[in-house]
Formats: sequence, C-alpha cells, structure tokens
Amino acid sequence: MKLLLPLLALALPLAAAEPDWATLEPYALSLLQRYIQIPSINPPADTKTAAEFLKRELEAVGIAVKLYDTGDGKLINLVARVPGRNKAKKPLLLLNHLDVVPVDRKAWGRVDPFSGEVKDGFVWGRGTLDMKGIGIMHLMALITLKKAGLTPERDIVLLASCDEETGGDKGVRWMLANHPADIDAEFVLDEGGLGTRDIFRQGKLVYGISVAEKQPLWIRLRATGTAAHGSQPIPENANMILYAALARALALPEGGKANDVVESMRKASGGEFAAGKFTAAIQKNTMTLTTLRSGVGDPPKVNVIPSTAEATIDCRLLPGTNADEFVSELKARINDQRIAVELTNTPPGDPGTSNYETGLFRVLRQVILKYHPDAEVTPMLVPYSTDSTKFRHKGLPAYGFTPLVLPGQILATMHSDAERIPLDQFYTGVRMMFDVVRSEF
Repeated sequence: MKLLLPLLALALPLAAAEPDWATLEPYALSLLQRYIQIPSINPPADTKTAAEFLKRELEAVGIAVKLYDTGDGKLINLVARVPGRNKAKKPLLLLNHLDVVPVDRKAWGRVDPFSGEVKDGFVWGRGTLDMKGIGIMHLMALITLKKAGLTPERDIVLLASCDEETGGDKGVRWMLANHPADIDAEFVLDEGGLGTRDIFRQGKLVYGISVAEKQPLWIRLRATGTAAHGSQPIPENANMILYAALARALALPEGGKANDVVESMRKASGGEFAAGKFTAAIQKNTMTLTTLRSGVGDPPKVNVIPSTAEATIDCRLLPGTNADEFVSELKARINDQRIAVELTNTPPGDPGTSNYETGLFRVLRQVILKYHPDAEVTPMLVPYSTDSTKFRHKGLPAYGFTPLVLPGQILATMHSDAERIPLDQFYTGVRMMFDVVRSEF
C-alpha cells in the first residue's frame, strides 16, 4: 500500500503553496465554537440561524451561496460553490447537515452542550462529532482554497442540509426532487468512515472510508388486551402480551449474507475483529428495543392493568437483505393476532455499495497515508444510516470520510451527554479535507 505514495503524489498540484495554518487553525476553532453555540436541535428543526452563519463566512471570502427555504421559514438548506478549471468534469459534493439531536442538559453536568468549550484537549458540545465538526472542515476547505488563490480542478459544491437527523425529507431528498441541477455531482463526500486504533483491532490503526451502510427499518409493536384491576392477574394483560411478543421478535436468527466490504475490513484488521458493539453490528442484522410505552394516567397508576402497550424496535439490515422478507419473518415469529406490527419509517431499500475503484477513493487513501503512514486503509460498512444513501440510489459514488482518528470511547460520545472532538484531530482533519479538495481526480 505504501509503495503507491510516489505515484499518487502526482494527484496533488506540485506548485501549491502550503496555507498559513498558524492563522487558519485558530480561525477554524472559532468557527466550530460559534457553530456549536447555535442550537439547531431537530426536532423541532430550525436551521435558519445555522445556515445564515455559514453563509456569512463563505460570502466574506467571495464564495457564492444560495439558501433554500423548504416552505416554513425554518428548514433551510445551503448550497455553496467554488468553480473549478475543468468544466468537463462534474463537481465534488461536500455533504453535511446543519441539525443536531436534542440534549439532556442536566446530564451534561458542568459543561454546557452548546458552549463549544475547550477542555482537556477536546472541544465539547452537541454536534462536535455529528456533524458540525466535519461541516467546519468542509467550510474551511473552501475558504482555504479562496485564501490561497487556488482554483480546484473541478467545481467543489457544499450542501449543508436541514434535517438529516429526522430522515432528510426536507433536506437532501427535497433538494434532489426540487433542485437536482444545483447539487449534481460525480462524487459525494459525507460523514461515515474514520480511523481508529481499537475499534477494529487493538493497537492497529485501521482507517475506513465508508462505501455502504445498513438499511434502517423502524417497527412499532402494539399489544391489545383487557383493562382490569392490578390486584387480579389476567391472561389478557397487554403488558404481558407485549413482553412475550418482544421475546419472540428479538430472537433474531443470525442471518445476513457475507459482505465483501466487511471482509475487506476484516483483512485490514489482521484477519479478526476486536470484540465490540461496532464490529458485532457490521457482521449481522440487528434489532434494538428502543422504547416502551404503557400504563394509565400520568404518572401511570400502579394498580391499573392497561388495555394497550407499545414498543419500538430499531432494526438495521445488512446490504442484500430484503426488508419485506425481514418483516414477514418477524411477524411469523411473533404469531399473535393481539399484536399489530407497524413500520414507522419508509424503508429506503438497499442502494448497494459505492464503487471504490475511483480516482477520488485513491486520493482519499493518499491523503490518509500522508498524515497516518502506518494506517491500513479500507473500504468500510457502517452500521448507521446517513444521507449518502439517497445519492447511492441515484448511482453516485458516495464516501463517508471523517478525517479523525478516534478511540471507541470517544466515538461513543456521539449523540451522548459528553459529545466531544479531540482538538488536535480536528486541526488535522481541517488540513486533510483541504488536501482532498485541492487534488485532481
């Protein structure tokens, strides 16, 4: 792998001057902190302030920006474009999202989740990992191009979408339906893969570029029974009906077809994966019980048997799994007329795997090895879902490229009450993203 570096180095413009990172890095940190301080929580989605913030920074260096209101004045998408030299080549699309998940402020302790505080070598706050940190890396890549007076080979388009955390109906899906020409591209770079020394193999730096992801399938089970007094047990207790149904539903056969990307990851990890929730999830279909709802009254009365009880299950299906067949098998396992099975999302279908024999994938590998020469670079399957799926359905190669090396403990803070990004890795990520956009592919 490392023998490819002399040849791949030709992909970078030889005469490009190195930017003034001593000035640009503090600026990047300031941008990230100010971006985190905008609480663009979804739900309820409101990305107007966040989009306007990015727009001001881009326009300040002469980058053309357009905002797209999806109709309510709050859900705003942003598109920016840096023109390239070769109009025969379609653009590279940098994809990120403006929205973040909610927070439990009390659980964050002494750190304000919307402060962007620098503490213990980390920048803390909601969105640092998902995905305002990457969004600022994208932003800085464009700003640095302009400040350096460089014209990329092809147009670089940035799309900051408004509602990735709730499915993208008003974000990427809306843009593809209403303004496809504005985001037309040859390649997409999104969140997803990353580098780590412990998630895949302890002590070995494995750097993944995600080319595929599992399909999200969200299911609600609703049990119907008979309301009664809690002092007298009855067989038609909705809670017990639901309990028994969940036990059968969650007894999931291992299933799932062997996946070439997972096998590439296994090889890069030295032949075997380290044990952990991430590596377990990428090797099989999974089901997670996420919510339970039952009881009568608020707070629910302890001596009342309710007539209904509900649960939700987050299912993630490997590429190649048929969602309709999965649901049919689930219903057959439950096999109880008192249980209603409902899909709460529209399964996106299997978009397949992005081609990773491309010029851009080779450039991503080159940039990773420039900064991390000991890395084993591999295509990657991620167990969660991103907006990349919507582009893969259109036939575009979409890669998840998170230019960070993270231990599993820090990656696990995503969506948690301690979300944070290592400051040194953030600075490295800013440089890596710039190297990608100034490359030729």
